[in-house]
Amino acid sequence: MHKISSALDQVYSVHPVMLLAVVSLMGLAQAQEPIKSAPGGPLEVTASRGVTARDPSTIIHEGETFWCFYTGRGVPTLHSKDLVTWERGPRVFDKAPEWIAKEVPKNDGVYWAPDLMKVGSQYFLYYSVSSFGAMHSAIGLATNPTLDPKNPAFKWTDQGPVVQSRDGGDFNTIDPAVFLDDDGKLWLAFGSQWSGLKLVELDPKTGKRLKPDEPMVPLAAVSPIEAVYIYKRKNHYYLFVNRGTCCSGNKSTYHIVVGRSESIKGPYLAKDGALLTDGGGTLVVDQKIGPLTGVGHAGIVEKDGKSWFSCHFEADDRMDGRATLGVMPIQWTEDGWPEVLPPDKAK
Repeated sequence: MHKISSALDQVYSVHPVMLLAVVSLMGLAQAQEPIKSAPGGPLEVTASRGVTARDPSTIIHEGETFWCFYTGRGVPTLHSKDLVTWERGPRVFDKAPEWIAKEVPKNDGVYWAPDLMKVGSQYFLYYSVSSFGAMHSAIGLATNPTLDPKNPAFKWTDQGPVVQSRDGGDFNTIDPAVFLDDDGKLWLAFGSQWSGLKLVELDPKTGKRLKPDEPMVPLAAVSPIEAVYIYKRKNHYYLFVNRGTCCSGNKSTYHIVVGRSESIKGPYLAKDGALLTDGGGTLVVDQKIGPLTGVGHAGIVEKDGKSWFSCHFEADDRMDGRATLGVMPIQWTEDGWPEVLPPDKAK
């Protein structure tokens, strides 16, 4: 969820769902504040970009502009030319899509943890809709032929819900992560707590489930767990997930672990052979890095032939403990495991 102020750090310690009531009351005041340049700077010097954002999407670029979508009212955006300096862009929705009032009536217009990808001629944006402390949730889809607000074709069109969950079930449909494979197959991973993270196949033409009645594939389990991200490198699929708890400022225990598999459906194993469905995972970024605490929502973006690891931190001590967008170097070991290099570590 979007960090509104350091006061929200005390609201809960399990999951962003419990921020929504406070977010509504405070009117997302933090999102309206001018962007502060500190503590940003060169990517090799600091991971924090100096902007407040929570649950960032995978960073993607159109032309020379990089875009990041994140949790907030109507799905807010950030854009950058260099991954260093970020400015606020338009929100996806000025008003709530009509289906939400019926399917998730307790939602208050704050949508969580979006993710997007260009598929064919359209950008597919997936976003979470839920309510305070509930499993009654849905992941919606919006499409747009361009991310450039100055382009005459720019228009977000909501396509309705893709997957849904209800109270009394054993999974939660939030935190979407979209993945397009080399063979053209499109997949959506998602989930938070309960029975863990799931995978479904999508229709690349519509962005909706290809076979709605097909069982969901379990990817990883054992709570606390959420914020899935899938990345393919050479002959392996890498499953990045969040373990620990968020949303308690510098007391958050969020950290990112990874497992890999030769099949997108798994099984995903940590470096020590432990299954992610059994609670395993190889540490990628620890919960504390110098002034930064509680890393979450992994992503990888390429620029000028180099790879960068994106995320958010639950708290940056240099920003009065507010959540911040992070971008930092990533490299790979000889045996094919990711190593993230947080430049703030020694500070």
